[in-house]
Amino acid sequence: MKACGIIAEYNPFHNGHAYLLKAARAQSGADALVVVMSGNYVQRGEPAIVDKWHRARTALQHGADLVIELPFIVAGQPADRFAAGALQLLEALGCETLAFGVEKAANDFQTLLAKISSDLVLPQFEVDYTKTYATQWNDFIEAQIGHRIEQPNQLLALSYALANRELKSPLKMLPIERIGVAHDAVQSSDQFASASTIRRLLLSNQLDQAQRFVPYGLNELGQRWMSWSDFWPYLHYFLNVSSPDCLSSIYQMSEGLEYRFWEQNLQSTSFDDFLKRVKSKRYTYSRLRRLALYTLLQTTATEMKLDSAALQPVRVLGFSSIGQAYLHDVRKTIAPQLITRVTAELGKRDGVLGTQVRVDRLIEQVTGVEQNFHQRVLMMT
Repeated sequence: MKACGIIAEYNPFHNGHAYLLKAARAQSGADALVVVMSGNYVQRGEPAIVDKWHRARTALQHGADLVIELPFIVAGQPADRFAAGALQLLEALGCETLAFGVEKAANDFQTLLAKISSDLVLPQFEVDYTKTYATQWNDFIEAQIGHRIEQPNQLLALSYALANRELKSPLKMLPIERIGVAHDAVQSSDQFASASTIRRLLLSNQLDQAQRFVPYGLNELGQRWMSWSDFWPYLHYFLNVSSPDCLSSIYQMSEGLEYRFWEQNLQSTSFDDFLKRVKSKRYTYSRLRRLALYTLLQTTATEMKLDSAALQPVRVLGFSSIGQAYLHDVRKTIAPQLITRVTAELGKRDGVLGTQVRVDRLIEQVTGVEQNFHQRVLMMT
C-alpha cells in the first residue's frame, strides 16, 4: 500500500482541512492518508482548543485513515524543528508523499531549495538583537532565493522542504492550493474560515456562526474550549513562587528572559497583559507563547532534544479500516515501535512518552478528561 503523509494541528478541524484530505487522496494516488497531528499543545505555543482525541476523531470521520500523535517535544517547537520532527515520523511510517496546503501551489519548492546551500547552518544569521529570529530568517531566505516569501504557509512549506532534504528517503512534495481564505485571515467565506477565526468564534460562544465552517456538529465535541485563559492562573502562580535562577533551567530560556518573565509577571493581570509586557522587537509573540508554555510545563532542554530515537515509541491515536490495513501491511518493515495504548509503566519512563503523559496531566486537570492511561485507540469502520 502507498501512503501520503499530512502534518496537521486541526485546531479545530474545519472544512478547509476536509478539502485538503480529499485533494491529497486524489492527487497523490495513495491508498492511505497518514496524518501526524499535534497532541494537546500546538506550535504557536498554546493548548489546542479541544483535546487530541476529539480532534483525531473528527479527522478520521472526514478523510484521514491513520492519525499519529505528534508529541509535545516536536509539536511545541519552532517551525524548523517542528518540520524536522514531523518529517522524521512520516519517513519512519513509510509515507512516500507529503501533502500540504499553501497559498500558491505553483511554487516549485525543489527549485527554491536548490538555491539554499546544503551546508546551511541556521543560527549563522542570528546576530541582530533588534530583530526577531523570524524576521532574520525571512531576510536570510530572501538573500538566498532572490525574493521574499511573506505567506506563512509558504514559509512553513519551505521548512518542510529543508527538513525533507535531510531524510535518508525524502518524500515527494505535493503542494495543494488553499481555497476560501488565507491563513489567520479575519474575514471568512460562506464555507471557509481560518482556524484562528473559528477559535475566536468558539471562545466568544458564537457557535451558530462557527458551525458553518466545520463539517460536524460542534456539540459532538462535547467539552469546553481551552485557551491560555484557563492556564494563566497556574503560570502566574509558578512565576510568583519562582526565582530567575530557577527559571533559567527552562528550555529556550536565554538572553536574560528569565528576569524579564519574573519581573513582568508581578504586575500582569492576564496572559495577554503578560505577553504585552514581555514583548520586545527581539521576540515574536509565538516565541514568547512557546516559552511561557515551556515554563508552565517546566520542560527542559534534555526533554526537548530531537533525534530519531527520541521520537519512539510512536503513539497511534486512531485508524479507519484502510489505516488498519496499512499498519498491518507495513508494521514488519517500518522502524518505529508503534503503540495503541499507554500503560502506567510506559508513562513512568523517561523519554517522549513519559514527557507526553506528564504535560497532558494539566489538560486532564482543566477538562477532567483522561488523555492517556484509560483511552483506547479510535477505530472507524
